[in-house]
Amino acid sequence: MLNILHSGAYYAGGRFLPEAEGRAAGMQAPEEAKKGTMAYGVLQSHNTGSDMTSLKIKFDAMASHDITYVGIIQTARASGLTQFPLPYVLTNCHNSLCAVGGTINEDDHVFGLSAAKKYGGEFVPAHQAVIHSYMRERYAGGGKMLLGSDSHTRYGAFGTLAMGEGGPELVKQLLGKTYDIAYPRVVAIYLTGAPRPGVGPQDVALALIGATFTKGIVKNAVMEFFGPGVHNLAMDYRCGIDVMTTETSCLSSIWSTDETVKRYMTALGRAEDFRVMAPADGAYYDDVITVELDKVEPMIALPFHPSNAYTIADFKANMMDILHQTDEATMRQFKLKKAPKSLTEKVRDGKFYVDQAVIAGCSGGTYQNLMRVTEMLRGRTLGDDALWLSCYPGSMPAFLALSRNGAVSELLSAGVSIRSCFCGPCFGAGDVPANGAFSIRHSTRNFPNREGSKPGDGQLSYVALMDARSITATVLNGGALTAATELDSVPADPAWEPYDYDESAYRNRVYCGVGHPKPETELVFGPNISDWPEQIAMPENLLLTAASAIYDAVTTTDELIPSGDTSSYRSNPLKLSEFALSRKDPAYVGRAKAIQAVEAKRRKGDIDDEVTAALSGHDAQTTGLGSFIMALKPGDGSAREQAASCQRVLGGVANLAAEYATKRYRSNVVNWGMLPFIAEDVAEWNIQPGDQLWLPGIRALLEGDGEALSAVLMQNGQERAVTLKLPGLTREERDIILSGCLINYYRD
Repeated sequence: MLNILHSGAYYAGGRFLPEAEGRAAGMQAPEEAKKGTMAYGVLQSHNTGSDMTSLKIKFDAMASHDITYVGIIQTARASGLTQFPLPYVLTNCHNSLCAVGGTINEDDHVFGLSAAKKYGGEFVPAHQAVIHSYMRERYAGGGKMLLGSDSHTRYGAFGTLAMGEGGPELVKQLLGKTYDIAYPRVVAIYLTGAPRPGVGPQDVALALIGATFTKGIVKNAVMEFFGPGVHNLAMDYRCGIDVMTTETSCLSSIWSTDETVKRYMTALGRAEDFRVMAPADGAYYDDVITVELDKVEPMIALPFHPSNAYTIADFKANMMDILHQTDEATMRQFKLKKAPKSLTEKVRDGKFYVDQAVIAGCSGGTYQNLMRVTEMLRGRTLGDDALWLSCYPGSMPAFLALSRNGAVSELLSAGVSIRSCFCGPCFGAGDVPANGAFSIRHSTRNFPNREGSKPGDGQLSYVALMDARSITATVLNGGALTAATELDSVPADPAWEPYDYDESAYRNRVYCGVGHPKPETELVFGPNISDWPEQIAMPENLLLTAASAIYDAVTTTDELIPSGDTSSYRSNPLKLSEFALSRKDPAYVGRAKAIQAVEAKRRKGDIDDEVTAALSGHDAQTTGLGSFIMALKPGDGSAREQAASCQRVLGGVANLAAEYATKRYRSNVVNWGMLPFIAEDVAEWNIQPGDQLWLPGIRALLEGDGEALSAVLMQNGQERAVTLKLPGLTREERDIILSGCLINYYRD
């Protein structure tokens, strides 16, 4: 199914040659041959720097949704924004359920429209499109680069290099600055064959994620898709695989383009944005993954990560053992003292029964997926028991096409619930399962806390990822887990599946003000929209106290700041910070605030006994107090900057990790003025809340070019010397941390 060559290779004559063999055959050195990749050409054309080693990228367009755009615009305003210098699309697909939190979600939307008018942007009202469906339809194109404040910003199937980053990176683009990264590794994803009927894009994606994530094979790399198998996939199918590359922890993705892409873009009314994309003969790749599409099987990713993937056949063959493992993972993940009901209780007569099914968002709600669901359900019904299925089309043009061809009527008649264009099921704000329920979803993530669990309140539920085809097969089988390939007949996915694309819903509702700012427009502020609190510059020395210590193998951004029910407070940094680590370490906020309060007194010069004791004999004039979080591998998942900014709002000054799960989370830490420390053996230090780190001369280190700091770890009255590393900090990153945060850096 998948074959991984974890070493460099040349692509020549339709096959891959290992590096040594290629050099012996007269191939160019890898440094030259890498210029033949699609990624190199796109990066080079967008690089404003003097060389290709350290890239300084300017993007063609950007997009944000209503969980992130208020904070981004507020940050940019504080840093001197006068107008949007590039197309900036503000969508409203996350905080669309405006009954949650009173008026404050809709207040954000009103602010967004006023900002689009004032600064010259594009505003997509709620329920019109999910962010990535809109950007595919309206902005993706061959050779382009797009930036989004959502981690699933992936439009590679169009020949576009798109990246999801935290809000501060979008602020930099709004201020005319660049996106600075080292030239990335490029990994070939070579597709052969054609998928069997019943095998969908989510199956291919989960197979890739399962094979790569835990091994870090494509971490912070560009995944470059090509090969004869590409031609056997329709555009929706390609996009369904591509959007899930985020879950491999890669930096971005790009695909070769062909006649299918050209015809599709012509149907979108944007034929001029098509460009032939293909690797040059002799192109060099850092790694090679071959995917035999005809051998991919229906997959399921069990809680609590897309990489926890099994073929459905393997799951069913080893069901009880795997479910016991999931029960144990639940206990560890939520730190439960009492075991909840075992998932093995959902096994009846040798079959595993699910409680809920959802097909939604940028990965699931495509025209092609919903057509397969319609065909499979034709003439059948869901029945009147507890199991139900909801479908969310990804965009109004897709919704309109499905309405005109009768698919929506057929789905409604079968008992399916049709919803609007909304991302909620992907992050815990829509179709939250019942306590103890098991939901199967064609969406992007199944992280803990995205499915509504609040273990402190006795609430616990589960989400598994599957493809729309096998979800429908399961529904047809009364909720008994079923792979689509188990059915007697299942419709195939054609390599070309056009639909009558009608953009009238956009034309009649979307505000298009790109390039036409109206500076006289007043921004409309609701009562929940507030400015970022002031952050202070880095002092000469630091004495930091651990406010939380997390020893999970990976810590997601959803655990650092929960999604779903906290979304209403994204525009209010102080209120949102109250939720930081609320489900992972409920005592964190109190610990951080206590340290922050003492530091506030020190800065005011109120050196009382509490401050003196906290300083442990260090100089109050030169030593700052703050908190830090220790986590082995933090930052997997969402690009949301609030995972870091909430720590900063609460007085956080550093993260300490063995490694960072994603580049985007490390960037968020830096842009919010915190130190991204690395210590490979930190797990052996046994840090606990209350332990302290003395960082002498930290400001001088940042002012220079040092990458290692000799620090002192204080635990249980004992002190020992430790080394903290800051590898790869650029001069700008050092200056941002010295200033206290990105806002200060630009304002100063």
